[in-house]
Amino acid sequence: MEPALSFPGQAEAARAKLAELQRRTGRKPNIVWLLVDDMGFGDPGIYGGGAAIGAATPNMDRLAREGLMLTSAYAQPTCTPTRSAILTGRLPVRTGLTRPILAGDKIKVNPWQAEVSLPAVLRPAGYTSILVGKWHVGEGVGMRPHDVGFDEFYGYYEAQKEISQGVDERRYPDLVLNPDRLARLRATGSSESLVHGVRGGETRDVSKIESIEDMAEADRVLAEFTVQKIATLAQSGKPFFLEHAFMKVHADNHASKAFKGKSGSKFAYKDAVVEVDALVGEIVAALDAAGVRDNTLIFLTSDNGPQLDSWPDSGYTPFRGAKASAWEGGVRVPAIANWKGMISPGRQSDELFDLMDLFNSCLSIAGVSEAALPKDRYFDGIDQTSFLLLDDGKSRREKVYIWAETDLMAMRMWEYKIHTKITETHAQWLDIDMSTKANVGLAPWLFNLYIDPKEQYPVGHRQNAWLASMAAEMKAHAATFKAFPPKDIGLAQ
Repeated sequence: MEPALSFPGQAEAARAKLAELQRRTGRKPNIVWLLVDDMGFGDPGIYGGGAAIGAATPNMDRLAREGLMLTSAYAQPTCTPTRSAILTGRLPVRTGLTRPILAGDKIKVNPWQAEVSLPAVLRPAGYTSILVGKWHVGEGVGMRPHDVGFDEFYGYYEAQKEISQGVDERRYPDLVLNPDRLARLRATGSSESLVHGVRGGETRDVSKIESIEDMAEADRVLAEFTVQKIATLAQSGKPFFLEHAFMKVHADNHASKAFKGKSGSKFAYKDAVVEVDALVGEIVAALDAAGVRDNTLIFLTSDNGPQLDSWPDSGYTPFRGAKASAWEGGVRVPAIANWKGMISPGRQSDELFDLMDLFNSCLSIAGVSEAALPKDRYFDGIDQTSFLLLDDGKSRREKVYIWAETDLMAMRMWEYKIHTKITETHAQWLDIDMSTKANVGLAPWLFNLYIDPKEQYPVGHRQNAWLASMAAEMKAHAATFKAFPPKDIGLAQ
């Protein structure tokens, strides 16, 4: 297990708080994740965006004001790595899921065969687990959500753009208007359908995306399913884990009919932010209506920073870099923990939280011991239950390690960030398509994020005493891969 800071009194207080809740309700807590695709740190209003940048987010803001707002929460640089990491508690370089799985990719090893997912570990504790929305962690048999632990899946295997590009002749005329190329794309086998799958049962296509209008309404359809499912799950008497993964705001965004022009900006991306916020409100209201809000942890976040390559169809971050980079703009994300009656309103913390910590924390909240996990692998997540639940809770995480695919790029420790490799962007807005990785040269680049949040001016040899110590911590982390070698499933460059 990743080493964690120890606060014995804090841990005992959190356990007592959970025990009192179960005594009062007679049930284990429910867990709901609301995962937005490619939303920037600065998009929600409470993080400095909202109406001020043309897309008000009253529902996300309310969740934060009524709970815990994290300002130093970290994802992986891209979506597949984050989505696998939060479900396994392991860095993507360990599982082999180091970058998004794209049309035409040939996976030589099913990474899930040797992994244990959160829903699979929760099942013996009596949990029903549902994933609604985007998956993007494999669509072959054995890699689908309902193959790897979820009891039910209702959503799409791919990202929005990968589905809508086949019907969007305005953005992709050389594909859509070229029958041969379109046939070749579809021959890769990538799904263009809304899929409903049940563990051990039938998997069927509910409907196919035939137009950009279909894609525009996808999140509305998904939210309606989630709202109905919450009512059913609440009546079952069993605890549930629900991951609702929005298709938006990943490019290409097409405004749904109900939200077209509803943002202050009127741009499609901003309309998408407004829609997602409204749907967040509907899902939270469904928990209230079902009478389970007091017994449900809600965690809202984004899977990585904004995809600036699709600008202006992209989000906002105040930090350097964007999706796919190890700069703060690529990995620092909004993260809100809300639990009515369990997390006090108005809390805010800049202490470290890695989204992988959701794995261990949710096990703890469900009453599942880390001792139940396999001993033949390394887990990178940390149980942060006491940090989330207690008014004076402290983070048990001292360091966040930042990888970009198979490269260890950087580490955050306290307010300091050290880079041994950097992402160099060679053209504005092309943080993926015209960027390269480079070694830093004579010495690691060390930044103080409190005085230099945009990572512009290294201070390691002038105003910082921790350069050598932090470099040693990175070496110790790298050494864990000797004892627990990484997997190669065929996604490496």
